[in-house]
Amino acid sequence: MKSLTIQCDSVILDLEDAVPPDQKEEARSDVADYVTSLDWGRREVCVRINPLSSPWAKAELGIMRKLERLDAIVVPKAEGSLSGVWSQTGKKLIPIVETAMGLVSIDRVVSSRGAVAVAYGAADFALSVGGSVSEYMRNVYVKSKIAVHAAAAGIDAVDNVFFDLNDMDGFRRDAELSRALGFSGKQVIHPSQVEVANEVFSPTTAEIEWAEEVSRSYERARKEGKGAVRLDDSLVDAVHARIARRILEWRDSASSGG
Repeated sequence: MKSLTIQCDSVILDLEDAVPPDQKEEARSDVADYVTSLDWGRREVCVRINPLSSPWAKAELGIMRKLERLDAIVVPKAEGSLSGVWSQTGKKLIPIVETAMGLVSIDRVVSSRGAVAVAYGAADFALSVGGSVSEYMRNVYVKSKIAVHAAAAGIDAVDNVFFDLNDMDGFRRDAELSRALGFSGKQVIHPSQVEVANEVFSPTTAEIEWAEEVSRSYERARKEGKGAVRLDDSLVDAVHARIARRILEWRDSASSGG
């Protein structure tokens, strides 16, 4: 299984769009077997179930609850609180915002018990509002709203997939925008996208060097009773020190595989 060799943080096994209706039952059994029997190493193992309103969700949740190795349930078309799913399964939850109602009720989505991240599904969202997929792939308003609400709830935001597998430059630009808006990662649909995603969502050498220098300078200033210090041609104060600390924590987490 190719997923076992890809250098990614998480693997999502899909029971929704990738499975035709007449194969749902067989897919549930296969996914349960994959989760239980394969050696996933340190990767986070997730399963994307069908929407809660679908005729398959109840059976899927019953199976997910029993899978000890399963790290998280990905819930598509989330449109409100998912705390009941957490109560049923005890599993971490990653809701996907991909409908107009999901965006309108995002505060309830991200505050659900068990939610550890929220993802964005641009194609389904475009369908929901009757818009263009290409436009909603890069819609800054929707992306910003998701990132802001995720940050307010203290969970990660994971951006939408990029469908053109031949446009790696486009994928990089899309990932860089996501990171700039506050997303902590990006969904990928092909192994060729993983290396670029890992690079974009890791601190650069320049960022690490800046963070280390800011931390040293601010700590010296603090010991001298100063609230701010000049570093090169910029003023460094407490907020810069907090940004620097976050970058260094990010570096340490990445190096430890966290």
